Amino acid sequence: MSLDSLQDLYIEHIQDLYSAEQQIIEALPKMIDKASNQQLKDGFSRHLEQTREHARRLEGIGRRAGQDIDGKTCKGMEGVIKEGAEVLKEDGDPNVIDAALISAAQRVEHYEMAGYGCARAYAEALGLEDDADALQQTLDEEGETDEKLTQLAESIINPRASGMDANASSTRSRSRNADNESRL
Repeated sequence: MSLDSLQDLYIEHIQDLYSAEQQIIEALPKMIDKASNQQLKDGFSRHLEQTREHARRLEGIGRRAGQDIDGKTCKGMEGVIKEGAEVLKEDGDPNVIDAALISAAQRVEHYEMAGYGCARAYAEALGLEDDADALQQTLDEEGETDEKLTQLAESIINPRASGMDANASSTRSRSRNADNESRL
């Protein structure tokens, strides 16, 4: 595709995001199977359903634009998922594996948030308010997923992986948050 206009760049981003979502839909069931913590399994399962909805939103954007959004491969997500797939081959402490799965999932979320933020900005610049709203909704959901993963990691998974008592870690986390808030 030739990038001769912001519209061209926008459609290229939508195609890239659609490919990324399809790759995530393929990867999440493997992560669900590998996770040992039930909250993590449930979170990944919820995000799988949410990811399917993200793909449907992108399909709607493609229809409104009269563009085929399938057929492109998002090389960036391919690399992020390939790196995360290394965890699926690992054996070891289930809590440490869960911590590694969260890390891999957050890398995916951060990559998606960058892509959705750019696509939303292009949609706004092009006056595509329905698209911008749909992309913002997905961006918000990706951010919420990232936050839930952080909370699960800090409150349960990482303390278990480190062999620490979860209550001691939670107290330190609250103290760190209070310190950060006092600096603002």
